[in-house]
Parts: sequence; structure tokens; C-alpha cells
Amino acid sequence: MHNYFLSISAVFIGSLIVYIFKPNNQKNLKLLLSFSGAFLLAITIFSLLPEVFEDHQYAKQTGVWIMIGILLQKVLEYFSKGAEHGHIHINKETKEIPKLLFFSLGIHAILEGFPIHNTDGIMIGIIIHKIPVAMILTTFLIKTEIKKSVIALVLILFALMTPLGTFIAEHFEIVQGFYKEITALVIGIFLHVSTTILFESNEGHKFNITKLMVILAATITAYFI
Repeated sequence: MHNYFLSISAVFIGSLIVYIFKPNNQKNLKLLLSFSGAFLLAITIFSLLPEVFEDHQYAKQTGVWIMIGILLQKVLEYFSKGAEHGHIHINKETKEIPKLLFFSLGIHAILEGFPIHNTDGIMIGIIIHKIPVAMILTTFLIKTEIKKSVIALVLILFALMTPLGTFIAEHFEIVQGFYKEITALVIGIFLHVSTTILFESNEGHKFNITKLMVILAATITAYFI
């Protein structure tokens, strides 16, 4: 039950940070994204990859599912405009919820909920990932002309998506029968999102020692969890 509470809380923490502190420093947000991307990548490599490749007989098939996940995330980002890794490029004068954006983020959130119950490390990685995503989504929504009540409803629904994925994984036998395939798919999604966050070119292609230290700190933290 605590998995549901924590994943929901991550969205509300990100939204509250925006509403209360109104952060304008994009540099700090990028560093937070870098930490979340590095942590998610490291925990995927340390925890999820060894699990899905335990059965060497189906190693190539597992690799296919990982590639499907990478390609699926590429398609989802076409509709979400890159919100998963820090970018939303949509008309701020809109008065309606961008349905494709919400649909894409919803699918991403549901799928990332599937492996949460596996280890605490994955749970922590997803929480750290969702906080900056919630901040980016909230920042965008409050700058539009969408009603505040509608924004609140959207954020609540978004917060429930990951727990929904966890619930499906825990209670639907048909899904449990394809656990490794779905987990491999999620690995592909995580790999795409995290590497996009980490390896997007720095402004002016300058070496950023602060970003490097943040990435190292996230990787070391993930290793010991």
C-alpha cells in the first residue's frame, strides 16, 4: 500500500513546489532532472536488467522487448513534446487540456508502475523521476488559460496513473504471465528517458562539472540502495 501512497505523493510534491516556491531557476531544475535521469538509469542497470536477463535462453527475445520499449517511448514523446525529460512546447494560450500530452504521459506513467513492487530501488527511482516531471507539467498548466479546477483534476488523474499500473501488475494474472516482457518494455522506456536527460547537449557544448558531480552522486546512491 505504501507504494501507491509514495508514487501519488511524488506528483503532489512536485506540484506543491511550483505553487509554493514558484521556482524560476531553470539551472536548478536541469540539475534535478540530471539527478533523476542518472538515478533512474543506474537503478535500471543495477536492478532491472539483471532480472530480465536471468534466463539466458530468452536473452535475445528480452532484447527485442527492450528495443520495443525504446521505440514506444520515442512515439510517446512525439505526443508529449518531451515532457518526460524537461520540455513542453505547446501553445500557452490554450484553454483546453492537451489531450495527446495527457494521453502520452498517462501511458508512460501506467507502464512505469508495473515494476515498482519489485524493489524499493525502483520505487525510489520513479519517485525521483516523477517529481521534476510533475513540476514541469504543473508549471506549463498554470501558465495556460485552463481553469484551476481542471488543472487540479488533471494532476490528480496523472498522480493515479502509476499506482494504476502497480495495481494491474499485482492483481491481474494475465499481466503477471508476461511480467518479464513488460518489465523489459519498461526498461526500454527508462533507458530512453534517462539517457535523453543525461546526454542532451549542454548549452554551448561546455563541460559541466556540476552536472557531472550530480550524475556521479545519483549513480553511487542508486548502487547502494
